Amino acid sequence: MPTRESVEQMINSYEDLLVWQKAMELVEEVYRIVKLLPYEERYSLSDQMRRAVISIPSNIAEGQARNSTKEFINFLSIARGSNAELHTQCLICCRLFNISPKEIEKANKLSDEIGKMLNALIKKLSATTTSHQPLATSHQPLATSHQPPATSHQPPATSHQP
Repeated sequence: MPTRESVEQMINSYEDLLVWQKAMELVEEVYRIVKLLPYEERYSLSDQMRRAVISIPSNIAEGQARNSTKEFINFLSIARGSNAELHTQCLICCRLFNISPKEIEKANKLSDEIGKMLNALIKKLSATTTSHQPLATSHQPLATSHQPPATSHQPPATSHQP
């Protein structure tokens, strides 16, 4: 099972990630699409679409730059949500503003591909966090007792009397 270190050795930067590269292509494509919207939509749907599409590569980059696999997975999940949001917004463009499916075809294909890539990357990274690696950073053995350690911080008992 791959470790975070082995996965990180393959990735020097978020720019090395194919999913980030595809997300950047999607940004360009969505900026082209929003120019097709009527003027009155320039500050509502088009703004929301730009925010959603920018969120995808931005969250991939931010997550990869974090210090833990768990954080990276969280940011990839946010990117996945933004991708689903954008896909819905593209469908709204077709339904409400007579933008043809042909005009959003490239964006839809990229969005589908990015969604699959994000799912695969999340699954691969999740496998590295579910392996039985010790959680403690010290070299002391983990306690095997079910009793809390003597140094645990228990909240003081509170009285409910006035």
